[in-house]
Amino acid sequence: MNLKDVQNTFHLELDAVYDKEEVDSFFFMLIESYYNVSRLKLAMEPNLSVDGYEAILNALNLLKEEQPIQYILGESEFYGLPFKVNQYTLIPRPETEELVAWIISKFKNQNSEIRILDVGTGSGCIAVSLAKNLPNAKVYALDVSNEAIRMAKKNAQLNDVTVEFIEADILKPETWGPDFSKMTFDVIVSNPPYVREQEKQLMKPNVLNNEPHLALFVNDENPLLFYKAITEFAVKNLTENGELFFEINEYLGKEMIQLLVNNNFKNIELKQDIFKKDRMIKGENN
Repeated sequence: MNLKDVQNTFHLELDAVYDKEEVDSFFFMLIESYYNVSRLKLAMEPNLSVDGYEAILNALNLLKEEQPIQYILGESEFYGLPFKVNQYTLIPRPETEELVAWIISKFKNQNSEIRILDVGTGSGCIAVSLAKNLPNAKVYALDVSNEAIRMAKKNAQLNDVTVEFIEADILKPETWGPDFSKMTFDVIVSNPPYVREQEKQLMKPNVLNNEPHLALFVNDENPLLFYKAITEFAVKNLTENGELFFEINEYLGKEMIQLLVNNNFKNIELKQDIFKKDRMIKGENN
């Protein structure tokens, strides 16, 4: 057996589940990760063999079960940076990259220190990317999950940045501790759980069956639960004219605008993502 034979096996086993281009993408990601063989090298040496096929065939079986390729590899890429991921963290998505790009574009030329808080950091992709691209930023990252914080710390180290991590539940002030309660920030950003239970049927099985529901879903009756709590925290803990950034549910843009209006935020801006969906919002603290 050579790698071309393995690629053909991938198509035989997976083409009924995934697009052919996606199957090729999986295969090339795996051979580069497991064997350090690039797509170009395989094209130049179509009969190339490697030592041991057990790892890639195990990965094939996991893909048949619709496990995300990022969890199989244990890594993903976000904003041009490498990130470790596992079942305790969401897989970083392009829409969130747009949120990070928005923040960086606003503060990249600021020379004074910027204090940033990322609420619900997960893998740390937002916090680490901001710390990497804003040299004057002092970045803090909060999460309720000890396992997520453990992974986020690894990602901060992997990308050679300093982030202060806080294990607490933004919904439960009693878990914050006196120091965190009194801290002030120039920017608060969050990509909290925002998928309503009623929207589960719209999700792909590889997301629904593998990614942490704690980081994905909210109750249909209170879909802005996390946004309300974070906004109330921001009113007290953002500096004057400090900015609050959210990634949001595409169906709840009007409700999010009203939430910020009700909390006296100014210069509110709702922003669409590359797919023309309402996906980000920001406001300034009075």
